[in-house]
Order: sequence, then C-alpha cells, then structure tokens
Amino acid sequence: MTDITSTPAPRHIPDRLDRPFSSAIFSWEALLVVVAVAIFAINSFASPYFLDPYSLSDLTFNFTEKGLIAFAMALLIISGEIDLSVAAIIALASTMMGMAVQAGAGTPVLVLIGIVVGLGCGAFNGLLVTRLGLPSIVVTIGTMSLFRGIAFIILGDQAYKGYPESFAFFGQGYVWWVVSFELVLFLVAAVVYWFVLHRTSFGRRVFAIGNNPVAAQFSGVRVGRIKFTLFCLTGLMSGIASVLITSRLGSTRPSIAQGYELEVITMVVLGGVSILGGAGSILGVVLAAFIMGLVTFGLGLLNVPGIVMSIFIGLLLIIVIALPIVWRRLRGGR
Repeated sequence: MTDITSTPAPRHIPDRLDRPFSSAIFSWEALLVVVAVAIFAINSFASPYFLDPYSLSDLTFNFTEKGLIAFAMALLIISGEIDLSVAAIIALASTMMGMAVQAGAGTPVLVLIGIVVGLGCGAFNGLLVTRLGLPSIVVTIGTMSLFRGIAFIILGDQAYKGYPESFAFFGQGYVWWVVSFELVLFLVAAVVYWFVLHRTSFGRRVFAIGNNPVAAQFSGVRVGRIKFTLFCLTGLMSGIASVLITSRLGSTRPSIAQGYELEVITMVVLGGVSILGGAGSILGVVLAAFIMGLVTFGLGLLNVPGIVMSIFIGLLLIIVIALPIVWRRLRGGR
C-alpha cells in the first residue's frame, strides 16, 4: 500500500534545454557557417592574393574592432535597447587620446584615457535611458551628434599625430607569426561574452528583460541596473575599439570610425540577434563578423569603391531584418 502522505522525490529542472542534433544542423549559425565557407571559396577564386597568409591576417583587421563592440551591442539589443552612438564614442575617445599625446602622455595613460572616456560615454547614455526613461534610440541619436560634434569642435580639420611607438602594438602588433593582437583580443572577448550570456544568471536575466521587461521586473530582476550595466559595457568596448583603431591608423581625425555603428548593428542582426530583443547568440555574432570581414576584404581586393560597400551593408541590414518577418508571415499563411 502506498503512503499518500510521503513527500515526492524532488525533480531536477534544467535551466536550459539541449538542442537536438537536427536542430543544430538547421540553425541560423549553421547557415552562417555555410555562407562563410562559400564566400571564402569565392574570394579564393576571385583574387590570387586572397590566400596569402599576410592577406588573411589583414582581413582580420576588417572586423575585429567592430566585432568587439558587436559583442556588447548584442547583449544590449537582446535586452530590448540599442546604442547608435558607438562610432561617435570612438571619435571622442580618440580625440581625448590625441589631446593627451600633445601634452606628452605615454602609452599606459593613452590606453586608460580611451577606455575611461568610452566607459563614461556609455554611462551617460545609460543614465539618460534608465533614470529619465528616455527611448534609447532617441538618446543615442542625440549623443551620436553630441560626441562627434565635440570631436569636430576640438579638432576642426586638423589631425593629432605623434603617438608613441609602443602604442602602435595594439592596432598593428602581432602575437605570433600573422596572428595579430586584435584577433587574439577578439577571440578572448568572444569566449568571455559567450560564457556571460549563455552560462550565467546575468545572461538569463538579459534574455528575460528582452522578452518581457515588466514580467522580469516583477520576478525580482533589477531591469534598470542591468540595462545601465549593458550601456556601460557598450561604451567600454567602444573605448577599447578607439584604442585599437587609433593605434592602427597612428592618427586621430574627427571623422574616425564614421559609419561603424551601421556595420556593428548589421553584424549583430546578421548573427541572429532579434532586433526586437529577447533572442540571439554570441556564436552567431562571431560568424557574422567573419562573414562581413570576408565580404568587405574581398571587395577591397577587387578594387570595389567604398560607396558600393556601404550600399551592400545597407541592403544586407534591410534583408536580415526583413527575412525573419517575411518567413513568419509565409508560415502563418500556410
């Protein structure tokens, strides 16, 4: 006879579901791998210089700086927010580094200034959104003009040069053979962000906020604090990117990194992050970064003008945003 008063054995409920093998094969990330391989093969036949190890090393500079920002931007967009001021943050941070160079600052101080200015700009955006309740797209459009405007006021049509030789390592240095410091930093950041988003409670809270911020708030998630942290993180990565691009170019101009915000957002959305929030993966962003690097570098080897690349990136952004919507409507019609 069964004792109905006995306590049932506890059940273990996993905090994530393991995807079956078939789902992994037909996932968005698998499609990106196929696209990346196809583009790599096309570039190999299109240009005899593409497969040269040093050419492939140069290819990585096309996406590492933007990819670093894309990791933080992915988390921000998953949470339901966006930051359009990342390129302007780079310009302002680079300008501050240039001013420090004129005052005789050394490499450690320059790196610290770039990172701190980026972090400060991200915190400013975060305060306006989380404390005043302003829409992030409106706030960051405003700060995009504000930050770059300050850079133009300080520099005008001038340029800051004369950076120390040791500073050049961050954007031009190699860790081993043709493996650049930027690529190593990109891969390390990819692992860190993958772990944070997909293996920590912080990452689960980010997904919860993106799916339903009100429900997350009532569940005890500190929505405002997490969003503020994500804005700070995006500003921090923009500051790091400013150090890398300024080091690589060896100079500062107010127009530096112009248009980066479009490419960063394209990387994130192409990587499978929903522009509406609540879904996405770091692996997809990594693959999207490689794809965009392959495309832009391949077009560059074929001497395709920069304006054509801009048109392509704009069309790509429209397509990757519209494609899931069209697909859902077609399935709904069936």
